[in-house]
Amino acid sequence: MKISIIGAGNVGGTAAMRLAQEGIGDIFLIDIAKGLAQGKAFDLDDARPILKHHYHITGTEDFAAVKDSEIVVVTAGLARKPGMTREDLLNKNAAILKSICLDLKKLSPKAILIIVTNPLDIMTYLALKVTGFKANRVIGMGVSLDAARFANLISQELKVSSADVEAMVIGGHGEGMLPLARFSNIKGVALDEFIGEDKINELVQRTFDRGKEIVSLLGSGSAFYAPSAAIAQMVKIIAKDEKRTIGACAYLNGEYGLEDLCIGVPVRLGNNGIEEIIKLDLNKQETEALLKAADQIKEQYKNLTI
Repeated sequence: MKISIIGAGNVGGTAAMRLAQEGIGDIFLIDIAKGLAQGKAFDLDDARPILKHHYHITGTEDFAAVKDSEIVVVTAGLARKPGMTREDLLNKNAAILKSICLDLKKLSPKAILIIVTNPLDIMTYLALKVTGFKANRVIGMGVSLDAARFANLISQELKVSSADVEAMVIGGHGEGMLPLARFSNIKGVALDEFIGEDKINELVQRTFDRGKEIVSLLGSGSAFYAPSAAIAQMVKIIAKDEKRTIGACAYLNGEYGLEDLCIGVPVRLGNNGIEEIIKLDLNKQETEALLKAADQIKEQYKNLTI
């Protein structure tokens, strides 16, 4: 299987490392910055004798290398800086993504796209419109990362293994994020059986703020270890046709009462990309919050100037 990663920065480079070590397929790391992708590919190559893993990774600045990829991960774009919201990145990253997608349409017309560029929900929708691909083949990574952050904070609070925590986050990857405690559990037992409403609300707020907190602490750039792990998880599920349910930014056309936008919801992934959108039985408050998040995404999309 040919897997291409566009953007060899911290997120793309670390995702390439994780996928190579998983042995999922041949990895192509592509970046316009001279020598960056090739240097990281050489470095990863040199790790093979130490790790005793056989994998193949190619680094290049030649975009033509993406040709006939089966999965393409797009991480290219500007990273957030302290004080910058995902929405601040809108037009700059939209121009970058549009150019990439026009080339992908010609070079890898059968690929499944995983969009990581922020603001993610808008970029996923833009990629869908520019490529003209079927909606099941254009997926945003967003809420799977948010759910991992929620699960991690729950595990720390309750001092349980993170492997025992299933957390649910829907909505936008950013200000429209909706961590859903009611659909989160520890070994199948509802979260509110362990902690009260005030503590749950605190964990929800900490999840909401987690990305900004990391950006602030790093001082330059944004998170990449967890995002790269979320990318690798998604690629693995698709490549191995695992038919697993995971949060993803997906195109909705009537589901949840929403039409013609991309937003985070639980989906079942397989080798066809999104094979089913899972419908949660949301209450009135949750539904209103999701509709509000959707309205925010649509309003931001209108602000595109490309």
